[in-house]
Amino acid sequence: MTEFEMKLAMAKKAVGLGKLSRRDFMAFTMASGMTLAASQMMFASAARAEAKKGGTFKAGIGHGQTTDSLDPATWSNGFTFAFGKSVMGAPLVQVNDKNVAVPHVAESFEPSNGAQKWVFKIRKGITFHDGRSLTADDVVNTINYHIAADSKSPAKSVLSSVTSVKADGADTVVFELKGGNADFPFLLTDYHLSIYPSKDGKIDFAAGIGAGPYKLKSFEPGIKLVGERNENFFGTSYFDSIEMLSIVDVAARTNAYLAGEVDFIDRADLKTIDMLKGAPNTELYNVSGFAHYTAPMMVDRKPFDSLEVRQAIKYAINRQELVDKILFGYGSPGNDNPISASMKFAVNPAPVYSYDPDKAAALWKKAGMEGKTVDLSASDAAFAGGVDAALLMAEQAKKAGININVVKEPNDSYWDNVWLKKDWCLCYWGGRPVADMFLSISLAADAAWNDTHWKNPRFNELLLAARAETDDTKRAAQYAEAQQLVHDDGGQVVLMYNNYVGALSTGVGHNTFNSDFDHDGGYMYERWWKA
Repeated sequence: MTEFEMKLAMAKKAVGLGKLSRRDFMAFTMASGMTLAASQMMFASAARAEAKKGGTFKAGIGHGQTTDSLDPATWSNGFTFAFGKSVMGAPLVQVNDKNVAVPHVAESFEPSNGAQKWVFKIRKGITFHDGRSLTADDVVNTINYHIAADSKSPAKSVLSSVTSVKADGADTVVFELKGGNADFPFLLTDYHLSIYPSKDGKIDFAAGIGAGPYKLKSFEPGIKLVGERNENFFGTSYFDSIEMLSIVDVAARTNAYLAGEVDFIDRADLKTIDMLKGAPNTELYNVSGFAHYTAPMMVDRKPFDSLEVRQAIKYAINRQELVDKILFGYGSPGNDNPISASMKFAVNPAPVYSYDPDKAAALWKKAGMEGKTVDLSASDAAFAGGVDAALLMAEQAKKAGININVVKEPNDSYWDNVWLKKDWCLCYWGGRPVADMFLSISLAADAAWNDTHWKNPRFNELLLAARAETDDTKRAAQYAEAQQLVHDDGGQVVLMYNNYVGALSTGVGHNTFNSDFDHDGGYMYERWWKA
């Protein structure tokens, strides 16, 4: 290493630690012959390299509605899911950037009895935002809140295999399951399952008091949430404060970023992505993962109770064109299987639903649907470009003689008034780290979020069997059959797998991004820092 290289390394280290100003660094590097552009880029990179505390992080989020609440059983969109991931909440387990389940509130977890029993040791010394100590009883009461007989929580189906959860002393929790589940720790990373303080068996969520990195300062549903650093957080976080802004309109979200009002936006407008690419001090946040956009049809309602109708629609959609025109290449076409190709146990069922207007027309006619129209509810709240996608689908289907009437639904309250209520609509699914979570939360017969009302007995048998199977070869065969059934018989049209695309200021530092959810797996508030 030359003397200059040694000095440069020291200068970059000093920048990362905040001990060398931009002016002094630029003067040093340009004196050595570097261009202005190269010096600026190197400074930005060096400034982000060392994690340090301080600053306010502002995020413009393309979700949020006025009906949002602090009740973890109601969280259902990309704004509220952060509450339990890395804002006020802290779950027993997190997922790291290698898609591995790691202890968080839990200090350790160990299986026994063929992974039918799991013992979690709770980290000592954790306190909630109001000073109360977090104990095993709080964990038990939190879990019971979600799995109670009258619970409406989406996490109930995720934890459907749990037969009992009990405290064994102040710092040990024992889960008993119906059958073995090697993936069980992953289930406890679900964002609804952050641990709350409790009393007399009831959890206290009304004030937003958790054990996470930020204390709730204010919350205006559908508008804004402000959090301030929890100085007693048991983990590591960096921002002094955070501001989450609900900006559902993509143009407004983009403008907020370009005006410097926020440090990060998700769900970028891919039609104008070059504007963000060319913005100063900007990194394109582009992460491929397990997320996908769907068009769920309720199979217990006419005309979608007809297999021929469902299959006709599947063949009448040109998914590659959707990827090209809606995602602008930032994704890949779906094949009515929610398990991403990069996920363990994934298969690509045959036949692939490629665009075939003739086959679609024949199936539509066989179903007695000639001349009839079906409604498709759409909104950009479902996903960025959702309305455009629905209109494009209607145009594609015309070539098969299928008439789709696109109903443009309001963005606000879409998740309350349209999804899970209208016969055919649009939806998005964020990532889940393992196959069982995807299949359980959206396709199991009793799942709260079974948005197609699909109840296939063989599928549900396979789901239970695969969950308990510890032999990966046998498990792979079971999941392969389950995915084939979803593809052949289900009502969940997987339109496309989408990359997570947004814009991030180079004034924010980070490590390798997590890919199971947007927002760095939901952990950006905890894992990022101001450079």
